[in-house]
Amino acid sequence: MHNSFFKRSCFFFLLLAWVGALRAQQPGPAAAGGSAPVDIIHADSLSLKKADDSTNLTILVGNVVMKQGTTTFKCDRCVRNDRTKTFEAWGNVHINDSDTTNIYSGHLRYLTDKQIAYLDKNVKLTDGHATLTTPDLEYNMTTNIATYKNGGKVVNQRTVITSKEAFYYTDIKDVYFKKNVLVNDPGYRITTDSLLYNTENQVARFIALTHIKDSTNASMDTREGYYNLKNGDARFGQRPLINDGKGVTIEADQVSLDQGFAKAEGNAVVIDTIRKTTIIGNLIYQNRVTEAVLATLKPLMIIQQGGDSIFITADTLFSAKLTDLYVISPALGGDSIKAKPDTLSHGTQDSLVAGPAASAANLAAAPAVVPSVRDSAAIKTAITAAGKKTLPLPSSTDPEHKAAVRDSVPGKAITDVPKVLAKTVKDTAARAGGRGIQPAAKTSAKTALSSKGAAANDSTNRYFEAFHHVRIYSDSVQAICDSLFYSFKDSTFRLYQDPVVWGNASQITGDTIMLHTQNKQIHHFEAYKRGFMINRIEDQAYNQVKATRMDGYFTDGNMDSVRAKGSAECIYYAQDADSAYIGVNQTKSDILDAYFSNKQLQKVVLRTDASGTLYPLKDKSPEEMRLPDFKWREAERPKTKYELMQ
Repeated sequence: MHNSFFKRSCFFFLLLAWVGALRAQQPGPAAAGGSAPVDIIHADSLSLKKADDSTNLTILVGNVVMKQGTTTFKCDRCVRNDRTKTFEAWGNVHINDSDTTNIYSGHLRYLTDKQIAYLDKNVKLTDGHATLTTPDLEYNMTTNIATYKNGGKVVNQRTVITSKEAFYYTDIKDVYFKKNVLVNDPGYRITTDSLLYNTENQVARFIALTHIKDSTNASMDTREGYYNLKNGDARFGQRPLINDGKGVTIEADQVSLDQGFAKAEGNAVVIDTIRKTTIIGNLIYQNRVTEAVLATLKPLMIIQQGGDSIFITADTLFSAKLTDLYVISPALGGDSIKAKPDTLSHGTQDSLVAGPAASAANLAAAPAVVPSVRDSAAIKTAITAAGKKTLPLPSSTDPEHKAAVRDSVPGKAITDVPKVLAKTVKDTAARAGGRGIQPAAKTSAKTALSSKGAAANDSTNRYFEAFHHVRIYSDSVQAICDSLFYSFKDSTFRLYQDPVVWGNASQITGDTIMLHTQNKQIHHFEAYKRGFMINRIEDQAYNQVKATRMDGYFTDGNMDSVRAKGSAECIYYAQDADSAYIGVNQTKSDILDAYFSNKQLQKVVLRTDASGTLYPLKDKSPEEMRLPDFKWREAERPKTKYELMQ
């Protein structure tokens, strides 16, 4: 017994001496790059083995625990090599680095002086925010960088990211994914070649061509920027392209997404393939929920009309759904449309009849943005406010409507327009005349319009407005005005505030002008209050028609006939059968019809209460033959579509 005790004591002291000598040989903080020694904390059994003259192995088995600095190693079995300064571990390998990073695997090879771990067999790394799994992994304890090159996956809550290679910076929670990167989430899917991702704030940064597709079928393509996968905020550079999945695309030098709004800056282009429209501007906002679009800083809108597209510019362009603008009152049998309640800027409310003036009121009340405005918060308020207004939908073919138009007055500006936009809106309202909108029954616009067969996703469920310095160009018709309203439902342009329309050698003016299109061409126009049509013959000679109301019709884009009604006056140069001018006729009538041929006034027919005089050409100079308020405004006429783009 004493002999056995003696043997065990000798072995114990020899083991302590060997461990002491071994630790004495370990490099201190100043040696080997400052690496700390690896201490054995626990093992169920320990044995020594001499592999050769220069190699001593320490074999640890069962619940092995070792520690180097702030890093703890655990495993089932471990072999330490003193000469190569490495150890290998097998079975339930677990590395805890600074109590923040935990790594698990089936096998580990560790360089004790360089503090680099090579792990394989079902490797898993977690930092409290995300979990990385991979077949094999390299982890540097000094730099806190984990690297895999044979495929891996990072799971962060509901987000799963896979790639061929990755570098995981565990101290700052950044992961750099490379080659065949795929991000899967219930709300989006991202594919790219390279991606930076922060597991803590869930922000992805793009450094290569990246394709993003969300759960609504919207997609984005970008080469640079970031995307907060938690709240949807994003900023993309290098001309990203966004497709909303409903036929609308946005492209610009830079695009930002923030709480349901998209902001496109620098040569921005919005294309609606369903309605064949394109909006170009240096600053464009889109409400991604209501799909409202507001463009400023030299905006241009193009409406494709076959070979004769319409180009429109203004200080501000705004477009939204008709179902966000109009509401049908069931109390009126579902056939009449009245306005919802709105707060008026002057605290008064008057009735508003249906007709073009109603749209003028909308223009006065809707947000108008001056080109210098860059306050995104104000723009968001403006776009949101625009979706709250409702106005009557005019019916230009209803005789009662036509009569009401002559007596209607546009409305005032509403008070929910941002202060930064108030001056522009007040200017519009002042010029319009200033009456309010009559409240009506609270009815869901979508429900009401759906009952009339106009679903919210109907291609005609759209309108746009243009504010200030509006200019229109097409090959057949050109126009200018201060504000404009266009509905895809009735394909009608409503021009307000000193509008002028030109068609070939003819000019039309009035307080309000409506241009109706049919089969993608101008079909007819209506001019209300002080309607004035001028047809240039040559030099200073002009045919002229003036009346309270004028209706004109086109054939193949050319003026065909005009009816003037209400105190109609006319000056026209009469021709004989050989088209030679024989005199100038000045007439008055309650109703007057003018007919055109070859783009020139051919004849005039006086319908009721007619009177007039035919003067020989030699008795009247062209300057003498002018109706009151005559003004030929050819200098203001847009000459080419390129002129609008300047």
